[in-house]
Amino acid sequence: MESIKLNAQNLSKFEAKVAIPTYDRSLVKAGIVHVGIGGFHRAHEALYTDQLLHKSGNENWGICGVALLEFDQKIYNTLKDQDGLYTLIVKELDGSLTKRVIGSIVEYLFAPENPSAVIEKMASLNTKIITLTITEGGYNYNEATKQFDFSNPLVQQDLEHPTKPKTIFGYLTQALKLRKERGQKGVALQSCDNVQGNGHMLQNMLLSFVKKAEPSLLEWIQKEVSFPNSMVDRITPATSPADILNLKKESGIDDAWPVVCEPFKQWVIEDHFANGRPAWEEVGAQFTEDVVPYEKMKLSLLNAGHSVLGILGALRGYATIDEAASDSNIADFLKLYMDKEVTPTLGDLEGVDLESYKKSLLERFGNVYIKDQIDRICSETSAKLPIFILPTINAQLKGNGKIKFAAFVIAAWAIYSLGLDENGNPLVIKDALADVLHQKAIAAKKEPKEFLSIESVFGDLKKSEVFVDAYRKSYHDILKNGVERCVLDLNNEILNKI
Repeated sequence: MESIKLNAQNLSKFEAKVAIPTYDRSLVKAGIVHVGIGGFHRAHEALYTDQLLHKSGNENWGICGVALLEFDQKIYNTLKDQDGLYTLIVKELDGSLTKRVIGSIVEYLFAPENPSAVIEKMASLNTKIITLTITEGGYNYNEATKQFDFSNPLVQQDLEHPTKPKTIFGYLTQALKLRKERGQKGVALQSCDNVQGNGHMLQNMLLSFVKKAEPSLLEWIQKEVSFPNSMVDRITPATSPADILNLKKESGIDDAWPVVCEPFKQWVIEDHFANGRPAWEEVGAQFTEDVVPYEKMKLSLLNAGHSVLGILGALRGYATIDEAASDSNIADFLKLYMDKEVTPTLGDLEGVDLESYKKSLLERFGNVYIKDQIDRICSETSAKLPIFILPTINAQLKGNGKIKFAAFVIAAWAIYSLGLDENGNPLVIKDALADVLHQKAIAAKKEPKEFLSIESVFGDLKKSEVFVDAYRKSYHDILKNGVERCVLDLNNEILNKI
């Protein structure tokens, strides 16, 4: 099949093949500025917004997508060339594909190219909400100090050159300063990242920066700006060349960067918006006064589960998450970790069938059509584990609970950070702390506890004798016997006690 380039001019040509926007995109105004227009945003918030735009009366809730980093130039160029359009491909559990073209991103900006344009857009009267997917590491939070990390060179640059910012905090500060000076209303700053209390985290980190950068702005922000917490959930693997090629062959759509995802999606949001909001609840989002129980469950089970499968699967030589999830020993390990160590820390989850949720996670992880790359899941693990796994460890230690499975995962990560799987093949380690992790991993070969001395990741965990003993034993066991044997032994040890 001959393919046709995806753009606004050609959009109607795809109507017989896939679902397309039926609303008039020329009438849509960007009431939302979103920073971080990667795959997850385009499979999640942009989809919800696209669905809402199909309902009349929502024309003021389009999205202006901001590519924040130099690294993001490719996605910016793609959206610019395609008039903000892209194809969302849902890979169903039976292998079928559900495709639709999304039209909710009606503007797009590349921050490094024109910082002032981004600041002005954030300060625009039309902008009511600024949403973020900047990854767990984007919040500039130091796990050891529990504070904003002012030693970050980019932060220092933002303090010295405020009108040419590099970080999200520099951009937000300058935009909010303009809104105050112009006598405008504030905005809602809404994190859509996998961070517990993500709204509170954003608020605390931004106010820490503002206190030093623009202290006179603090009182206005506290009065005029809201920071709703939210829980987001949809597995969205990296788009592969095969996905792009298949879309061309099967649907005739030449899309330089479609998005693939699983069928499941969830969005739970605290209803705290300073300047109005879209009626996302009309298209499946859930608004609540307290999102904490939902996000704690999701981060500790789904996100932590991904990391468990990723780290153990990487050492075993697997390439994708479904391969790791189909290994019955690793799957049993994950189930026992969720049941014995995570579940006791979650408390009462009113209205949530926890057993069904955990069962559904194993099914989702095992979706053979998603092919989520393990090196993607393991990227930036130093920013993920303090959020996904350390809270479970700390809660269990505080209550004299079980930590063997979590200690095993940390030990496996220390060995993973040496850079080789168990077959001697090199691992691709993508992490801001890659050099530090590797150095500490080498030191851990003599004394495993050395790996726990990375305070920005582990805090004071190395002071817990209970944890260190379990971790050290797992470390030596993995090196001696390998992941498969150790996982099987640990599973049997726990199961035989039941």
